[in-house]
Amino acid sequence: MKRILPIGGVAAGLLATALVTPPASAADDVKAVPLASTGIAAKNIVAYWYANDAANLIGATPYDVETKVVAKHVSTGGPAADSKPGVVPAIGDEKKSTAKSKNVNLPKTSGKVFFLGTDGKPHWATATSVQSAYRNLVATAGHAVYDTESNGQTLDNWVFIPGYYQGKTPWGIYVGKQAFTHYDYDVYEDGDRDYAFVTVYNGLKAPHDGVTSGKSKPSGVFSSGGTGWNQLGGWVEVTKEVYDQYKGFDTFIGDIDKVTWQGKTYYFVWKFADAGRLGDNVGGQGLAYNQKVGKPVFVFGYPSGSHPDGNYAYSGKTLKWSYGKTFAASASAIKAEELIGVKSSFTGEGALGSSWLVGYKNTRRLGYLNGVTIGVSDTDSNNRYDTSVSPYFDGELYGVYSAAKNLWSGSIA
Repeated sequence: MKRILPIGGVAAGLLATALVTPPASAADDVKAVPLASTGIAAKNIVAYWYANDAANLIGATPYDVETKVVAKHVSTGGPAADSKPGVVPAIGDEKKSTAKSKNVNLPKTSGKVFFLGTDGKPHWATATSVQSAYRNLVATAGHAVYDTESNGQTLDNWVFIPGYYQGKTPWGIYVGKQAFTHYDYDVYEDGDRDYAFVTVYNGLKAPHDGVTSGKSKPSGVFSSGGTGWNQLGGWVEVTKEVYDQYKGFDTFIGDIDKVTWQGKTYYFVWKFADAGRLGDNVGGQGLAYNQKVGKPVFVFGYPSGSHPDGNYAYSGKTLKWSYGKTFAASASAIKAEELIGVKSSFTGEGALGSSWLVGYKNTRRLGYLNGVTIGVSDTDSNNRYDTSVSPYFDGELYGVYSAAKNLWSGSIA
């Protein structure tokens, strides 16, 4: 469903370095849904991913729902700005930088989102950290958040892990608190609005010494099974009364241990360390909307799976990039008439949610988010994917972003 709203604003060039006056957007066009509305719910989500030595994280497979589309170049019509162009600068990039680099330095902001699919199994896609008032915002494709397969509200157990690799969480794990998308996507699955912004709680990670209280277990009393004491959080010695309170607590956060050592009984509970805010740890990309089609973009994501001819070009384990100029595109199968496309060999599995960055600065690893991959296409019918597509970022996208960017999340540690 396409509904054009009157939107106003103040013009800004793509390389502007200050916040601009935002375009107006009707609040009715924004759909907000909680993902984990309490700290206990958030902790139980972390429990799911880290139980049994992070088996669900390690065993998750790339999400490929609705990523293979038939896309076409559009020579006339296509997406158009609904107000003047504007930008939001990246975290730490509010002042213009003139430094240059010949290499393509990969952004720290990119990572994987993990969630339960409609098949009840763990899956992952790509996402990126973006600028926000509390440095707690993630951008990805709408169908990496909303359950379009069963028409449910949101995908369960949603977390973002920047820099994830084989069970490792170098900057922590960030549980989604609230998801925001456009009303037309939530209700009508309009592919032109297939984007989402998610506020996340502070991250959780392990302290360097594996202990948060300053006290460690006596030598030799660490458990050999279970979660793995040095992977996330640390054992903290507590009184028997506190230990008893943790008994039966239905969460991995409540893992407990009682050990008798040299005639004395010690009581321990497992504590997580607060990793701080997402944007403070990895930064956050800026945002550009109502830009002219035809600008060059870097696409950063974790493509996986095979091309139609069976060739496996990507493993999905490491962040990859492609580069090209955008063009107008459409994909009627997903009700999308106002897309942008870019030539890219990314395969569909895992690439969902990849960030499209304009004005990307290699030295600072920052740019302006101007698209997210919602599908890949073989446009020349040679059984190789050659095109990625994204919704066009206009004032209505900025309205969804604006609904999310000023909301506080806080800590769950």
